Amino acid sequence: QVQLVESGGGLVQAGGSLRLSCAASGSIFSISSICWYRQAPGKQRELVAAITNSGSTRYADSVKGRFTISRDNAKNTVYLQMNSLKPEDTASYYCNAYYYKIGVKSDYWGQGTQVTVSS
Repeated sequence: QVQLVESGGGLVQAGGSLRLSCAASGSIFSISSICWYRQAPGKQRELVAAITNSGSTRYADSVKGRFTISRDNAKNTVYLQMNSLKPEDTASYYCNAYYYKIGVKSDYWGQGTQVTVSS
């Protein structure tokens, strides 16, 4: 069983910054890829950023240059540094961890943390 707990959300003015954290329990963290997704009201959940177990990263075009994903395997934690926030970044942000073992994917989600950016 893997549990993911997000934190760091809140209310910030446009142009401000927040850092989200995703703390994971369990021994699979170091072999997992970790993703941040977000979902705004009335919209589909979208991938924001991802980091593999080897540290490779990718980002949605809408956040490139503003958001940075990183991981600390010693702390079983992934971070999402969000700078130059815009009102359109307002959403619930979810942490997702997944890994493959013998071709079978295991997938875990956190409960989400709310980010609200005021104009």
